Amino acid sequence: MTESTYRIQGATGEWEVVIGLEVHAQVTSNAKLFSGASTEFGAEPNTQVSLVDAAMPGMLPVPNKECVRQAVRTGLAINAQINKYSRFDRKNYFYADLPQGYQISQLYHPIVGEGEVQISLDEKDPDAHGKAIGIERIHIEQDAGKLMHDQHPTMSYVDLNRCGVALMEIVSRPDMTSPKEAGAYVKKLRSILRYVGSCDGNMEQGSMRADVNVSVRKPGEELGIRTETKNVNSVRFVQQVIEYEAQRQVDVLESGGEIVQETRLFDPDKGETRSMRSKEDAHDYRYFPDPDLLPLELEDDFIFDCKASLPELPDEKRARYKNVLGLSAYNAAVLTAEHETALWFEKLLDTSNEPEKIASSAANWMTSELFGALNKMGLTITESPVTPEQAAELLGLVADGTISGKIAKQVFEIMLETGDGAAKIVEEKGLKQESDTGAIEKVIAEVMQANADKVEEYRGGKDKLFGFFVGQTMKAMQGKANPQVVNELLKKTLDN
Repeated sequence: MTESTYRIQGATGEWEVVIGLEVHAQVTSNAKLFSGASTEFGAEPNTQVSLVDAAMPGMLPVPNKECVRQAVRTGLAINAQINKYSRFDRKNYFYADLPQGYQISQLYHPIVGEGEVQISLDEKDPDAHGKAIGIERIHIEQDAGKLMHDQHPTMSYVDLNRCGVALMEIVSRPDMTSPKEAGAYVKKLRSILRYVGSCDGNMEQGSMRADVNVSVRKPGEELGIRTETKNVNSVRFVQQVIEYEAQRQVDVLESGGEIVQETRLFDPDKGETRSMRSKEDAHDYRYFPDPDLLPLELEDDFIFDCKASLPELPDEKRARYKNVLGLSAYNAAVLTAEHETALWFEKLLDTSNEPEKIASSAANWMTSELFGALNKMGLTITESPVTPEQAAELLGLVADGTISGKIAKQVFEIMLETGDGAAKIVEEKGLKQESDTGAIEKVIAEVMQANADKVEEYRGGKDKLFGFFVGQTMKAMQGKANPQVVNELLKKTLDN
């Protein structure tokens, strides 16, 4: 059974899983949604709270234009409908980290309508197993503050730094049917947000998190009752929630129980979800239009400018890498998955007047040598000790025959340790490849004299011995001989 036909095996037969995700993405902006307070991560508690955020009497919200712009740009990036008219609503509920007693959100008239995100379940050939996941809407809303339960033995503290931070809530349709599809969707959505620059996608810091809606049904039957697991902050945890929750629901139904529509929390230490509260419907929040805010009415020129500001997006870039630069489907997918990786690769290509000529070798080197080294060191591409310009210099020395591919590996290791350029290392260490035919011919003659019996065997028809002579020659020259020249001269000498 493939992952695309994921099923839970129960005592009464197979069960199908239906998944929808509500992703909350913190908008990259200069301030909060309705105030000028900073949104920088890691500040001391309650140091980034304006009078508006604290809901002081008489304080009125003023929409942050940049937050609106980023939401529109995100909608355009997923080919969604941009609603020229949208409106803010109050979502009323009491909680200690919500000073206003309500959250300003958009229920009835969101800023972005229907769109889609294209996912793939095959990294080696993303075009082979693609699937479109529908987006129902994107609306913008305020975040709440944060309760801190571990600061005092008997009291909980309230940190309002996050209160009022702008969020995009990106609501998918229930189009996913396996943990793998959900994981691929979150990864692709995060990649798009990072390319656009509308969210940094940092799930560990809480700037992107998912509410995971899961239900189960017998294949082909009506949708089951769903549960919603809140604030899941990693791709791996999203998949764990789905696996656990789907199995739990099947067990409940097969034992004669009923699924309760409720909100649940995920315990990453135990890998389990637990009940938090019964799930409220929209009418429980007494939504109504916010009287302090006029509706948003977008002009065509504003939407056009948002569209013009978009970069080349992952799918477009991947197609260009394949069709124009001639990269393999796998390399194109790997190099475009993260915006930072694509930028690094393109900086490397920018060093050449003919990027198409070096693209394949550069891509192969990045996906093998560079990524392998960074993984061992626990570093990201942006933390690489070797710059794109230094990498280009190294690859150039291989391309023009100055060093061999084998020597290039040694040089790269030294570059990682010292930060020095490839040409400097080659010069200082005496690693330059020997292409002097006279010097190579002299060594070949010595190798043939020392192995006269094998020369006779080769000339008697044992062609496989050719590799032996290449190895002996390269060994005698400490790996510094140009392999192409060695092969040509050996062939010429042995065949005479």
